[in-house]
Amino acid sequence: MTLPTAGGSSLLAGAAAGGPSDPLLLGLAVLAVASLLYAALVFRPRTKGGKKGPPIVTSSPVSGLPVVGTIVEFGKSPVKMVQRCYEEYGPVFTVPFFHKRLTFLIGPEAQEPFFKANDETLSQNEVYGFMKPVFGPGIVYDASKKNRQTQFQSMAHGLRTSRLKGYTAKIERETRQYLETWGESGELDLFHALSELTILTSSRCLHGDDVRENLFKEVSELYHDLDQGLTPLTVFFPNAPTAAHKKRNAARAKMVELFAKVIKNRRENPDERHSDGTDILSIFMDVKYKDGSMITDEQVTGLLIALLFAGQHTSCITSTWTSLFILNNPEIAQRIVAEQEGVFAKDADAAVDYKMVNEEMPLLHNSMKEALRLCPPLILLIRQALKDVKVRAAGKDYTIPKGDMVLISPSVGMRIPEVFPNPDAFDPDRFGPGREEDKSSPYAYMGFGGGMHSCMGQNFAFVQVKTILSVLFREFEMAMVSEKMPVIDYAAMVVGPKGDCRVRYKRRR
Repeated sequence: MTLPTAGGSSLLAGAAAGGPSDPLLLGLAVLAVASLLYAALVFRPRTKGGKKGPPIVTSSPVSGLPVVGTIVEFGKSPVKMVQRCYEEYGPVFTVPFFHKRLTFLIGPEAQEPFFKANDETLSQNEVYGFMKPVFGPGIVYDASKKNRQTQFQSMAHGLRTSRLKGYTAKIERETRQYLETWGESGELDLFHALSELTILTSSRCLHGDDVRENLFKEVSELYHDLDQGLTPLTVFFPNAPTAAHKKRNAARAKMVELFAKVIKNRRENPDERHSDGTDILSIFMDVKYKDGSMITDEQVTGLLIALLFAGQHTSCITSTWTSLFILNNPEIAQRIVAEQEGVFAKDADAAVDYKMVNEEMPLLHNSMKEALRLCPPLILLIRQALKDVKVRAAGKDYTIPKGDMVLISPSVGMRIPEVFPNPDAFDPDRFGPGREEDKSSPYAYMGFGGGMHSCMGQNFAFVQVKTILSVLFREFEMAMVSEKMPVIDYAAMVVGPKGDCRVRYKRRR
C-alpha cells in the first residue's frame, strides 16, 4: 500500500529515491500511519452500542494516553483494573483493547444475561479457540455443535453420582498411599504436594488402573509439557513457533500415541482386567456421534486432556487455599478437626464414603466454597456476543453490541460487600444456615461458573478435595511455616498461591 503525493508518486517511493528530505518524508509517513491507527483505537470503539451502549473506559491512572493506559493497566493486573472501573463506571462498562471491545458485567444483576444466554447469543467457541493445539482438532470448542453436545454428555455420564460413589474409595486409597511417604513429621510445600496428589487421584479416576499403575510417570510428564505450553502468548498466537509450543505439540502427539496403545490393548483383550470399568476412559472409548460415526483415538485422548486440564488446576489450587485458610484460622481449624472426629466417632478407621463427604462435612464443604470465593482459579470468564445483548443493572438498561467480547470477573464479583459482607475475610459460616449469602441472588456465587455453562465437574471436585482434606486433617497436625498467607499470583494463566506455602506436620497418634 502506498500513500500518494501531489505528483502522483508516494512518500515511500520518494524516500527510496534518496533526496535530502527523505528522512523527513519517511518520518511523516510513519507518524501519519501511527496517528490513524491510534485514532482508530480511541474513536472506533465509541461508535458501537448507540445511546444505550455501556460507558467507554479510555483513561487510566497508569498512563495519560487514552486507550494505551487501560491496555497497560490491564496487562499489569486485570483484577485491579476491573475493580477500579466497577467503582468508577458502575456494573457495566466497555474497555477498548487494541481492535477489540471488552465489555464487563460485574455483580449478580449484571451477570444474569451472561449465565442465561445460549451459545447462539454468547459463544465460547470464538474465545477459546486457542486451546485447539492442546486438546486437538474436533474437541470441545473446535467440535461441531452436535458433536460437542455428545462429548459433554459423555463427560457428564462419567461424573454422575453413581460413579462419584466409587471414586471416593479410589481417592482415599491414593491419598493414604501418598501420605505414607511423608513419614512421621517434617516440612514441605503444601501446594507442590497437593498438586502431585491431585494428579494421582485424577489419573486413577479418569484413566483407569492400567494407566495409573503402568504409565502414570509418562502421562504426568507429558501433561506437564502440555500445561507449560499454555502461555499468555498462546491466547493471541496459539501456533507461534516458540520452544514451549513445540514441546506442547510433541507432548500431545506422544499422548495420542500412548493412549492409542492403551485403547487397542483394551479392545483386543476384553477379558483382561484393565480397570473396574468406572474410569472415564472406558466411557470415552464407546462414544458414538449422532451421525453414526465413532469417536477416534485422537479425540478420546483430547477429551481426557480437556478433563485433566479442567480439573487439575482447580482442585490442587483450591485444596491448597482451603488448607492454608483453615490453618491460618485456629478457631476454624479446631472446628474442622472436631467435625472430622464427629463423622468418624463410631469407627476412627472407617473408610470415607460418598454420603460422609457429601452430607456430613458441612464446615469443610463451606471452607472449600469460601476459598473458591476468595481465590477463584479463573479470574475472568469470556464469551463473544453473536447478537446484541440487553442488560439491566443498577436501574439502567444497556445494549452490548454484536461483536463485543463479554466478560465477568469472579474475583471482583464475589468480593462485592453488598453481596458478601466483609468480603475480604475468610468466613465459611457465611454459607451456613441463617446466612446463606451465596443464595442472595442466583448469580452471586461463581465458584464453578453458573447457568448453562456451570462446571459439570464441580461435584467431582468437591468429592476429590474434601476426601483428600478429610484424610489429611485426620492424619496430621499441621501449622504454616510463614506467619503470612501467600498472595494470589495474578500473573499466572490459572491463578494460584504465590509465596510461602510450606507447612510443618506431625502424624497424629
